[in-house]
Amino acid sequence: MFAKRLLHKVAHNSQQNLKQGNLTETDLDLRISVHYGIPSTSSLLAFDPIQRILAIGTLDGRIKVIGGDGIEGLLISPKQLPFKNIEFLQNQGYLVSILNDNDIQVWNLERRGLVCCLQWETNITAFAAIHGSNFMYVGDEYGLMSVIKYNVEEESLLQFPYHVSASTISDVTEFPFLDDQPIVGVLPQPRSSGNRQDKFPLYSFQVLIAYQNGLVALWDVIDSRVVFSGGGKDLQLKDEFIEPSGETNEDSLEHSSKHQLEEKEISALCWASSSGSILAVGYVDGDILFWNTSSSASSKGQQQALSSSKNVVKLQLSSAERRLPVIVLQWSASNKSRNDCDGQLFIYGGDEIGSEEVLTVLTLEWSSGMESVRCVSRTDLTLSGSFADMALVPSAWVTGSNKNADVFVLTSPGELHFYDGVSLSSLTSQEEKKQSISAVEFPAVIPVSDPTITVAKFIKVPLGKNSDISEEINSIMRTGSISSPADGAKWPLTGGVPSQLSTSKNKKTERLYLAGYSDGSVRIWDATLPVLSFVLLLEGQVQSIEVSGSGAPISELDFCFLTLSLAVGNECGLVCIYNLKGCLDGGNFHFVTDSKHEVHSLSQGKEVQCSAVFALATSPVQTLEFVHSGAKLAVGYKCGRVAVVDMSSLSVVFLLNDLSSSNSPVISISWTEMANSHSPSKNSETNASQPSLNAAREVMFILTKDADINVIDGSNGNSISPRPGNLKKKSIAVSMYVIGKY
Repeated sequence: MFAKRLLHKVAHNSQQNLKQGNLTETDLDLRISVHYGIPSTSSLLAFDPIQRILAIGTLDGRIKVIGGDGIEGLLISPKQLPFKNIEFLQNQGYLVSILNDNDIQVWNLERRGLVCCLQWETNITAFAAIHGSNFMYVGDEYGLMSVIKYNVEEESLLQFPYHVSASTISDVTEFPFLDDQPIVGVLPQPRSSGNRQDKFPLYSFQVLIAYQNGLVALWDVIDSRVVFSGGGKDLQLKDEFIEPSGETNEDSLEHSSKHQLEEKEISALCWASSSGSILAVGYVDGDILFWNTSSSASSKGQQQALSSSKNVVKLQLSSAERRLPVIVLQWSASNKSRNDCDGQLFIYGGDEIGSEEVLTVLTLEWSSGMESVRCVSRTDLTLSGSFADMALVPSAWVTGSNKNADVFVLTSPGELHFYDGVSLSSLTSQEEKKQSISAVEFPAVIPVSDPTITVAKFIKVPLGKNSDISEEINSIMRTGSISSPADGAKWPLTGGVPSQLSTSKNKKTERLYLAGYSDGSVRIWDATLPVLSFVLLLEGQVQSIEVSGSGAPISELDFCFLTLSLAVGNECGLVCIYNLKGCLDGGNFHFVTDSKHEVHSLSQGKEVQCSAVFALATSPVQTLEFVHSGAKLAVGYKCGRVAVVDMSSLSVVFLLNDLSSSNSPVISISWTEMANSHSPSKNSETNASQPSLNAAREVMFILTKDADINVIDGSNGNSISPRPGNLKKKSIAVSMYVIGKY
């Protein structure tokens, strides 16, 4: 009944505040604004090679943007729908996303917010932004390609009256479409030729349009003509089967036969040269075709040039009859290339159905006439989960050629791995048939696995104490004796703009985030700003002294701002005490059990060391609670024991063993002050010469799992209530909070 009355009162007060204008409905619409790590529903990647930031789209309408120095932003769409596309307007400070309902969204990265939307009338099946501009191509299910632009001044998306229909492409290429053919890919050509490109070097005036039925056409936007097309012709193709060992099957290289390409469904495509002269196309049947688009033709003699057999080369990853569709194709140029076509091709799919899920990396070298390609090496990167997406990361300040590109690989559920470009390029020099490289895992600001977080607390620093905390935290960070777990990990993301407050010299620490881990370690972050700053790593081992159970998983934490003391409890029943001020007691370490108290000397220093360990029970620590002054610490155990520790002498004040007849675990402990009924009267002459008694005493409210509430005198452990308070119905307690003072 009490809980119902309390909730009713809160709801009533909320309605009153709404009526009075103090609150709005949006104030009560609680949503996550800050998030660390990779969302478990991640499905898409996008990378800005100039600003060096990575975007991760999810299946539930969120976009995670990751930069350098722990900068992470979370963009939340008003619609909780999957994204089908995300792409940066490179170096513009904007990100474009497309939801499953074909809503095109533009996000301002500096403001971390949505600035405009455009609901597309048809189903969007392909999308690409033109590098160095605010222009974008949109392809739909009816074969229509449109052009849109983001207007920065008006913060709006403008749809241009420029369209390329499937019928136009069909008429020019003489490739009949039986019905509406969806556009499955649009690729702006990296470098277009001609005087216009010299005048506007950032813009590409040619775009590759790929249709589901297998037709690819390179369209000149200014002249409105097809400069190259492929697909649907009888061509002399070379079958190149790439063995898993990386060796090319010579027999299949020498064999050639005619193949009918009509209705060969396209599933992936990418440019396989820095100039756009070679196009790689993956198909649903597992084939990969390389098209030479550099053989341009005049409008009159166009068909004769486009039907030449030397314009296409076929490649297969497996000789099996049934193969997986080629889902992803991406290409990176070689840093020792003899031409702009040699490089590495990254492939997901194309192998035999039922084979192990891998990402295949082929190192390719082309002949001088671009008529044949040779596979120098093949490496299959084993994935840690189901493949979701990948993104190439070119070296800093290198655009267009992707030389020495690194690789991000996203797998489900929410794992991001990084492969170094130097390691990938070294695959060409390895002679072993079985080649492998190791991936670098995402260096999370707050690690949640390996080791696993077992307990965490978000603590607000009381007003007036943030200066002291800031000084001590800055002192810890200046010593450099304890580094972040992510230090030393090579990570290519360096972009992002830190908050102005984070660079302020007068910034005060207002919040701390503490986390305990399964390996016995504790990490502390300054959580004043959305970008958390790593402060401290405590390994969990006592220096120079072996304490059994010190590496057990952490089960509870508490921190006192008045004394800057940290209490850490673990699954073996140990309670470790740390002081953020360092060893101010001459470097003494106290080891206390229920029967002995040992004192050892430690080496002096400013670094944070464990000043005491209490081993009063072998049962896991369930709860830790400092009294407000920090003079005492209460410890509750799973076995039902409760101990109170004096923090000045680092000794045990008392130990309670019989709070519950069933030894029920201690769930919660709360300290409060209660008026002392034995305090002397102000008018009492008999007590005038006696020492004054405290007008209030420290009282502990202790809740056990069987829902018993014990009220204990915090100075001596005596029970204040004659019997434990309990509920009428047998219940399992979860938590307790003491409201007000008694």
